[in-house]
Amino acid sequence: MHPVRLSRAQARRIALAAQGFGRARSASPPGIRDLQRVIDTVGVIQIDSVNVLARSHYLPFYSRLGPYDADLLDRCRDRAPRRLVEYWAHEASLIPPATWPLLDFRMRRAQTDAWGGMQRVAREHPELVAAVRAEIQARGPLTSRETEAALAHDVPREREHWGWNWSLVKNALEHLFWAGEFGSAGRTRQFERRYDALERVFPPAHRAAAVDPTLRCDEPEAFRRLIEIAARAHGVGSAQCLRDYFRLPPAPAQVAIAELVHAGALIPATIEGWHRPAYLHARARRPRRVDARALLSPFDSLVWQRDRVAAIFGFDYRLEIYVPAPQRVHGYYVLPFLLGDELIGRADLKSDRSADTLVAQRITWEAGRGGALDRAELTAELKQLAGFLGLGQVAQPG
Repeated sequence: MHPVRLSRAQARRIALAAQGFGRARSASPPGIRDLQRVIDTVGVIQIDSVNVLARSHYLPFYSRLGPYDADLLDRCRDRAPRRLVEYWAHEASLIPPATWPLLDFRMRRAQTDAWGGMQRVAREHPELVAAVRAEIQARGPLTSRETEAALAHDVPREREHWGWNWSLVKNALEHLFWAGEFGSAGRTRQFERRYDALERVFPPAHRAAAVDPTLRCDEPEAFRRLIEIAARAHGVGSAQCLRDYFRLPPAPAQVAIAELVHAGALIPATIEGWHRPAYLHARARRPRRVDARALLSPFDSLVWQRDRVAAIFGFDYRLEIYVPAPQRVHGYYVLPFLLGDELIGRADLKSDRSADTLVAQRITWEAGRGGALDRAELTAELKQLAGFLGLGQVAQPG
């Protein structure tokens, strides 16, 4: 089979349509069905605790739909019948309940693949893990602090690594969550995970496969389905793009890609100027034009693979949250700005609640962009984002 040859512009439009940017935002307020369409389109919504602007998982829905009622998304995650559940997919992520059992391979390797603190507590304190398991089954949903209080267990926290100073109880909870024994019933306002039994988290249609591992598909089939979800969400991408969507190991992911190519679900492709073999989803839309306008979360799935973003958008994007301040080029919480079918600039944003202001601390334009029309479009997008965040005004540099 000869690869399909795509120009950079064609690849951009295919990628944007696959990520839900190929249709205009509705003039009417988005509802649950609109949120479900985004969920079905992207397949994975990354979670992150940084709250300088807004919790990141709210932003991909805004970018694709425009202003919506964020309580609707909380309902999708926190209330039955849940349309989203949480697990380690790309990173900590929200995924459809049907996808959760496909990650069984990761759950079964919790003893070897999870972070060290989770492995140690499972290995060195099995009696504590059993007590935590029983407590959640009996009294969930509970946060880590609530579980500690319930167990009257106050173990001094390790302080070697800032941010990961979890108690043994927290490590036990996270081990059981990673192992697929618990689910998340949502998050508190302080972003604490609320652990609960699977039978109380999953909607009836997906409960049996969640609770009973013997009802899940085998690993090769799970990899094929995960790669297919990733390919549909990419439209076109390299093998690295497809396996990174769910953080899949290379060897079985490559086997799954080859099988999907043989089945006709993926079509080999080449993209102008990108010297990596690519794969086009067989049902990917190929629009002639995309007229999008959006500010993208730094954790938006459109920009996860930096080399793909550079290859098809000509946009060099680096996450600088964890870069020391003096070394940052563009800022702390930098959102790429999508206009038409191009990424034309970026804005370092923060919500100043005390001043009721969305603050654009720095705006950087790509070469040849940033003229009057571009600036007007960004200003309009910033005003709309401020309204979505409940802020009354926008402050821009200069």
